[in-house]
Amino acid sequence: MPREKSWKQLILELIEAIFKSAGGRSTKRTWHQHVVPYEGDWAVRREGNKRITSKHRKQSTAIRKAKSLARKYKADVIIHRQDGTIRDRISFDD
Repeated sequence: MPREKSWKQLILELIEAIFKSAGGRSTKRTWHQHVVPYEGDWAVRREGNKRITSKHRKQSTAIRKAKSLARKYKADVIIHRQDGTIRDRISFDD
């Protein structure tokens, strides 16, 4: 008859699995800011994030916000067209 695992063993295995999955990221996260179309407006989204940073009615306003964030973190601004293709890239990496 197989021996059942104790709660302590199950919790330890769960914690170990969480740490292993968290350590699997091989690339460093960046602060690059993307200006993307979003629900009929424009949004600023940090590279790698699913959630948006801010939403704007005009692309120019979104670009201004993305530039201020990119300047602060020495990152790039990637500006997309309405169809999602990349229009321009501005680097603030000194």
